[in-house]
Order: sequence, then structure tokens, then C-alpha cells
Amino acid sequence: MLTSKNFALLGTVAGLFMAQSAYAADLPIKAKAVEYVRVCSLYGAGFWYIPGTDTCIKIGGYLRVDTTINGGGAHGQPAWSGDSGQGNRFYDYFISRSRMALTVDTRTATEYGLVRTFAQGDFQFNNFGSTNPSTIGAAPTALGGVSGTFLNGVGGGYVAVEYVFIQFAGFTFGKSASAYATPWQGFPGNNSSFLLGGQNTDTGVNNIQYTAQFGNGVSASVGLDDPTVWDRTPLYNLALGVSGSGTGTNAYAGWSVPDIVGNVKVDQAWGLFQWSAAAHYVSGSYNVLGAGGAPVSGATALTDSILSGHPDSKFGFATMIGVNIKNIPTGAGDDIKFDASYAKGATKYVIGTSSTSPSFAMFGGTSGQFGSNGSVGFGPTSDGTWLPTAFGGDGNIHLTTAWGVRGAFNHNWDPYWSTSIYGSYTGVNYDSVSAANYCTAFAASHPGRVAVFGGVAGTYTCNPNFNTSQLGVVTRWTPVKNLTFSGEVQWFHLQQKMQGSSVFTPTAPQPTALYQFANQDTLFLQLRAQRNF
Repeated sequence: MLTSKNFALLGTVAGLFMAQSAYAADLPIKAKAVEYVRVCSLYGAGFWYIPGTDTCIKIGGYLRVDTTINGGGAHGQPAWSGDSGQGNRFYDYFISRSRMALTVDTRTATEYGLVRTFAQGDFQFNNFGSTNPSTIGAAPTALGGVSGTFLNGVGGGYVAVEYVFIQFAGFTFGKSASAYATPWQGFPGNNSSFLLGGQNTDTGVNNIQYTAQFGNGVSASVGLDDPTVWDRTPLYNLALGVSGSGTGTNAYAGWSVPDIVGNVKVDQAWGLFQWSAAAHYVSGSYNVLGAGGAPVSGATALTDSILSGHPDSKFGFATMIGVNIKNIPTGAGDDIKFDASYAKGATKYVIGTSSTSPSFAMFGGTSGQFGSNGSVGFGPTSDGTWLPTAFGGDGNIHLTTAWGVRGAFNHNWDPYWSTSIYGSYTGVNYDSVSAANYCTAFAASHPGRVAVFGGVAGTYTCNPNFNTSQLGVVTRWTPVKNLTFSGEVQWFHLQQKMQGSSVFTPTAPQPTALYQFANQDTLFLQLRAQRNF
């Protein structure tokens, strides 16, 4: 039975309910869920919009594990110098590198065209690096830098920076592929980063370049490259002698003129044709390095160096033709890639790798001659040489000539298996003045022509010119998309031009002995597993 008290209670409850409803009505309505990830289809798969912007971004990369057997370094370097070239007991016969490459690609459409940034960092660990006490210090120093030998200790590793660049209105600024390079760089079909015969800037060079598109696949590019890392081989001052590995002392001056590079390209359905050219500035430091040297004696090395003078600088050059032929009748996706190069005073544009340009010092087995410690082959690589007048030379830089060809045939057996057959042939030649000065310096540093070892005197004919040959095959298996296993075998041949034998002291730990000059060969196997993402 409802009483006045009950009605009062119900009225109070109803009033509270209505007041609460009115308060709730004043609250904002719940917002719709924010679309944090929105696909960007403008630039291909994998791009998405950065929330709140009109910029598209793609994060990708790969994880790669390489193991090289009987090589001079991970990533497929032949055993052509150093401990591996000697085959001594400091040499690591199994060399591995594990790498995760992380790429960040951003793109924004503007009224001036596309604005793009790109960066790649390689997080890697490897076991290569000399343990030879004659070639490595006890600890890293600030002056000498920190090498991978120290960074790859237990729990170590390091980050290597590859491409880092900005593109805008046809311009590229930063660390990117040179305007000289072909799209395949130094990899027409190989896994190895050490296929000679042409230029390679696959991890980028600091540069500024501009590309103009003319339509129908025709374009032209021009650029200025920093030459100090990618585009220089040594400039020998032969007054400083020749080492036990056949190389002179590098006496390049500091960088003052960038390499001027460019290309004209036709890229169409049938394939690609590209012509590239480069101008390279060759500049020496001083005729004398060190205190008390001729022709002027002084109290300090700086005084002697400056007063001794320097050679006049010269421009070298390089040129290359690259061709890619697609749609060949051997199968879908098969192609042929090759390039041919010529350089004078710009040897790195021919003896080009993903590292510094090698000079070759390879040792072979004994010849059976009494007192012989085996055979040796030298291949000194340089942009040029000079011998100061105070040491009997003409004081002028003589530019080194280099040429090379390389290429590959790439065949797909089916969607899962593919094979590439590749090769290269190169030559490095010194003019008559350079060769004579080099041989005089070699004889002065290693007077083995008149030395006697084990009762035998060495007699030889000196010639620093050389040729190299490479022939390799790679087979790849891709069981699932973006996962590839591959095996690569490469033969490397050094055809050196020295003849006879000499008593001299090579780089430690090779002993002073009688060595015969002979051509040299080496073979390596590289295994790789790679997952792209």
C-alpha cells in the first residue's frame, strides 16, 4: 500500500535519475576510432601514411648470413692479399658475417614533385680481421680509429651506414649511388662484392647529383662525388721505396676537387644502355716526407715536406659502357648484363670493389729450387706514380692506365631455382717512365738481384703491369617468397709480369728467402642465407 512516504521516496529517486540523465547528456559523444595505419598505394606495396600527415613511409630490409671458405673476407673476397694471400697461419679459412639491414623510405608528393628520403643501416657482426701481430696493434687508438677487428669481439658488432640521401625536384643530396654507376653496380649476377672490371658504389658515396628525364626511358645525370673513399687508389711517391708486398707509399694530397661524373641512359622494355664518364683529380702531397730528407734539411718533418715541393696535379678520367639485355629466348626473366671500362689516372673505376681497391700479393708453393720459399705474384694498384727530381726522376705524375670488362648470364630454371654465370678480365699498365722508376725503387728496397740465399742468386726482369681474371657461378634456391639460399664458387687468377726470382723480405710473417715470380690462382666458396622483409 503506497503511503505519502512511499510517494516521496519514489519522487526523490526519479528526480535523481532525471538529474543524472541530464548530466550524461552534457558529456561529449564517444569519438570514432582513429585510423592509425592507412595504406599508401602511390608508391607500391609496403607503404603506409604516417598518421596525421600526407607522407608515406616504408620500413624494410633483410637479414643475411654469409660464410666464405678460403676467402680473404666475408662477402666473397678472394684470397688475393694480406694473410689470406700468403696462406699463413694467421689466416682464417672460414669467415662469416651476420647482418640485418634496416631501410626507411619516406615519400611526399608536392607541387615541385616527389620529396624522398632514404636511409639504410647495417647491424652486423663478423669474425674477419687480422690476428697477425705484425699488422695489428695491441689496442685501438683515437688517431688510427677503431676497426672491425676490435668491434667484433664477444657480444660485439657494429652499425655500418649505407645510403642516406634526400631527393627533390630531380636532385639527390647525400650518400647515394654515384651518377656514374650502372643500376646493377658491381653485381651483374654475382653475390661476391669483389668482382673487378668496373666501378661500384653499392653502399653509397657522398655526392650531389641531378637527373633529367626526357621521356621514353631516356635520361641523363650529372654529379659531384667525394673521391676520398670510393674513387681513389694510391698515388705512389717512389722516392719512398717499394714494400715487401710490391706496393709503394701512398702520397695523395688532401681532397680539393670532387670527381665530376655523369651518364646518359636508355632504359626500355628490351633492356638498358648506359654511357658514363668521370673526371678525377690526381694531386700529390710533398716530394719528401719526414725530417732530414733531401733536397732540404730542416728541423721538423713539416719544414722538410713543404720546402721539398710537390708535383703538379693532373686530371685523370674514366669511361664505361653498360648494357642489360632482357627477354632473351632462354626463359622468362633471364637476362645478360655486362659493362666495359677504361680509365687513366682513375684506377678505382676499374679495380672497384665494395671495399678499398686491392693491390695483389699472392704466394704459391715451392718450385723445388734449392733455397726457395715458393713463388709470389705482385699486382700494384695505383692512380699514378712520381719520382722527385732530387731522386733522379722528372718530378711529374705519370697516370696509371686500367681497363676491364665484366658481365653475367642470369637464368631462371623455375620459380624456385636460378643460376648466374659471371666473369671479369682486367688490366693495369704503367707507362715506361713509371715502370722504370718502380723497378728502380723495388731494386733499391730489395736488392735481391745480387743477393745469395741458400747458395742461389736471384735474377729477375721487373715489370709492374698485371692482369686479373675471375670466373664464377651462383645457384640460388627460393623455397618460399623472400627467403633465398645460395652457393657461389669463384676462381681468381693473377697474371703478373715479373719474371725470374729475387731474394727479398716480404710482409711478415713470410721470411727473407729466394722467391720466384709466377702467376697465382685461388678459389673460394661462399654460402648465403637471406630473408627479405
